[in-house]
Formats: sequence, C-alpha cells, structure tokens
Amino acid sequence: MSNLSRTVRDELVRYFRHLAARVERAARATPPDQFWVKPLSFGNSVGHLLLHMTGNLNHYLGSLVAGTGYVRDRPLEFTDPAGYAPDEVLERFKDAIEMVVRTVESQDDADLMTAVKAQDPIETRFGLLLVCAAHLNNHIGQLAYLVQAHGRSTNEPPIW
Repeated sequence: MSNLSRTVRDELVRYFRHLAARVERAARATPPDQFWVKPLSFGNSVGHLLLHMTGNLNHYLGSLVAGTGYVRDRPLEFTDPAGYAPDEVLERFKDAIEMVVRTVESQDDADLMTAVKAQDPIETRFGLLLVCAAHLNNHIGQLAYLVQAHGRSTNEPPIW
C-alpha cells in the first residue's frame, strides 16, 4: 500500500468517526419525546435523518463496497412510523459507522481505485467514500438546525 493510500484511509477513518460523534451529540441533545417530531413543516425529524444517514451508509458503502447485501428502502427512511427508541436508532447508526471504518481500513491502493457503476459522476470507491462523508456533513448541518428548533444545543464550538 502506498503512503498516500494509507494517509487517505487513516484520514477517512478519523473523519467518519468525527462526523459520527457530531451526529451522536445532536441526537442526544434532542429530548427523547421530540426525536420523531418535525419542528418545521418542510423538514425532517432528527430520528428520520438518522434513519436516512444509516440507510445511505449501509447502501453505498455496505452494499456496494463491502458486499453486505443490504437492501435499501430510501422512502421509508423519511416516513417510517415505527418511532423506535432514540438509543436504538443511534446504535444502528453507530453500527453503520463501524462497518464503514472496517471497510475503509480494508481498502488498499487497488481497492480505492476500483470502479463503481451507475454512480455518476462518481467513478471509484474512493469517490464514493468522499461523497458519503460529504453527505453526512450536509445532514449534520440540518441536525444542528433541528436541535436549535427544539430549543436545545449540542454545546459544540464552531468547527472550521
């Protein structure tokens, strides 16, 4: 494995873990009785965003890269009426993150450059990893807004 691939792999692992910690802070800052409440008519609940982020990671990195066999139901991620306990949803998300970490750690030079199909404009596994990290970061911004709409805070200092 080249030094560049090792560095890319290590930085991605650190970043996915950093993002996971931010998601957990937002989930834990949300009162359990508000976890499934949409504070804005046009948005999502914290719970549904966590289901969506979990489904996204399990689909793109679990199924397409790690070969987990995960079958995604994307619309259900935003509409699931089950009202799972917040700790259960958070645990599923953390499991997805650990799957991502294991997957990233298993990639060598050739693996990172392996082509992915039908993911335009993304062409490689490395590109898919970047897009998944960006996707999580985008939804962390939404989570921060939802936490504030519920009158709470993550007490997280500004980052970058």
